[in-house]
Amino acid sequence: MPRYKITIEYDGSQMVGWQRQKEPNSVQQYLEEAIYNFSKENVVVHGCGRTDARVHAYAHVSHFDLDQTYPIITVINALNYYLRIAKIVVLEAEIVDDDFHARFKAKARSYQYLVINRHSPLILEKNRAWHIISPLDEHKMQEGANFLIGKHDFSSFRAKSCQAKSPLRTLEQIKISRDNEKVSFFLKAPSFLHHMVRNIVGTLVYVGNGKLQPDDVKDILEAKNRAAAGPTAPAAGLYFLTADY
Repeated sequence: MPRYKITIEYDGSQMVGWQRQKEPNSVQQYLEEAIYNFSKENVVVHGCGRTDARVHAYAHVSHFDLDQTYPIITVINALNYYLRIAKIVVLEAEIVDDDFHARFKAKARSYQYLVINRHSPLILEKNRAWHIISPLDEHKMQEGANFLIGKHDFSSFRAKSCQAKSPLRTLEQIKISRDNEKVSFFLKAPSFLHHMVRNIVGTLVYVGNGKLQPDDVKDILEAKNRAAAGPTAPAAGLYFLTADY
């Protein structure tokens, strides 16, 4: 039974997230239906991580098993044909060893969060970025972000609905950069808590607009209390970048 690893890109604007739910329009559902349409096999697709509703992905990795072996180009073309109305595209595919697991073998995951910092409304980036009018100081945001690097209890940046057994996470990198009106947040860790990236970004934006000082981020982290941190950034600006294996 061959195991297929696929890398996909998707626009999550109209989706309920990665995981199949009672509501339609999940990424997992679209993939499983597309696989059935070309292979006539019912499969479960395992992803490298869950994304929330309206979150996007550049290179999300998943895997599934089939009874039959197909040429890789056939898998890619067939899936893309059946996914064409779902705003999901398969970028790469390969047959991997039976012990490969998209979620459990991933050593790190990376996210990007995009803010458009300008007065004028968004057109091209609508539903794909957080529009913030007030000026943001990316240098102060980076100064505050540096307190979060390393292994910490991230309870202050964890959603109340988070089901993780432990709030301890190791944030390997967090880098904030600006290209004219575009402010980008890059975060990398072995794993993240529910809403962790969006809660971190929301807090750092408060640093960038002067509502908080960089040193306040250290105090928020040590408080281990979600109420101490800033708002949850909108889902539309969040992109899953890649998983490392």
